[in-house]
Amino acid sequence: MTGPDPSVALVRAAVRSSVADLPPGALVLVACSGGADSLALAACAAFVAPRAGLRMGAVIVDHGLQPGSSEVAERVRSQLLDLGLDPVVVETVRVGTSGGPEAAARAARHGALSAVAERLGASAVLLAHTLDDQAETVLLGLARGSGARSLSGMALRSGVLRRPLLDVRRVQTHSVCEVLGLTPWADPHNDDPRFARVRVRHEVLPTLERCLGPGVAAALARSARLLRDDADALDDWAGRVVDAVPEGVQLDVAALVELPRAVRARVLRMAATGVGSGPLEASHVTALEALVSDWHGQGPVALPGGGSASRSCGRLHLRHPDPPSPEPQEHRRTRQESVRGR
Repeated sequence: MTGPDPSVALVRAAVRSSVADLPPGALVLVACSGGADSLALAACAAFVAPRAGLRMGAVIVDHGLQPGSSEVAERVRSQLLDLGLDPVVVETVRVGTSGGPEAAARAARHGALSAVAERLGASAVLLAHTLDDQAETVLLGLARGSGARSLSGMALRSGVLRRPLLDVRRVQTHSVCEVLGLTPWADPHNDDPRFARVRVRHEVLPTLERCLGPGVAAALARSARLLRDDADALDDWAGRVVDAVPEGVQLDVAALVELPRAVRARVLRMAATGVGSGPLEASHVTALEALVSDWHGQGPVALPGGGSASRSCGRLHLRHPDPPSPEPQEHRRTRQESVRGR
């Protein structure tokens, strides 16, 4: 008797390894768009789950960005139920605009996945990102001039989210669908050159493969793994420095100067975040760094969210954002009357 197709065996093994630490009876959800990657993951997860003593369900996130998206979601739901997944939840989200369309859709999607997992008591949510997706992520980070954390790509695990297919090629997930007789949904956004990731997928990576030879995607993914190890080590070092600072609002400049710049930048970012600052951009970290290593009497650095940082007496002082000033009672009464009169 022959075994399963090699691609099917590979994806099943990846799923099995990803959920091996979960206790019997745990609920696992597959995030499925209906595309080849997530459909292959769902089919293989449905096979693995009963043999691992797990319950396997799915979440379909309807972003509402294309006409007929709800009908697509229902078709995918029907496929997943046929595969034996239960429950299968369709979660409709509203996509904002912050960070551009791709980032906004990702934020909405991840928020929905976490919310459904919490609601259903799921131990993990499996995402179908492949090695090719990881390579694209690294190239996009390079184009933005990102640091090691961004260039380390997507993590195998991030909270409740798990990515079992980061060592699996996209061609293999398509093969799984073909072998198992599955019909993936072709998302038109995946071929829309308005999106940077699509251009990287269809133009940049194939060009690199032609010019540099095969194996570029795998090499980029391998670089991501190595950079993640480095970034984790540096973050751990910086975290121990910040944890040793009482309340995290005053930092000894002399001690900061002794740190390698990569660690110091992380300490400054963590400390600013610890006092309630919003997400820092590179310009904010550069300005904070200047208070330490290029000090010539400059004034405070304004931080996102209303906080600030300043230097005096050999110490870097990080201040919480000021709370909103109480509104005078007469102004509040006038505003309330105006609102009621609308």
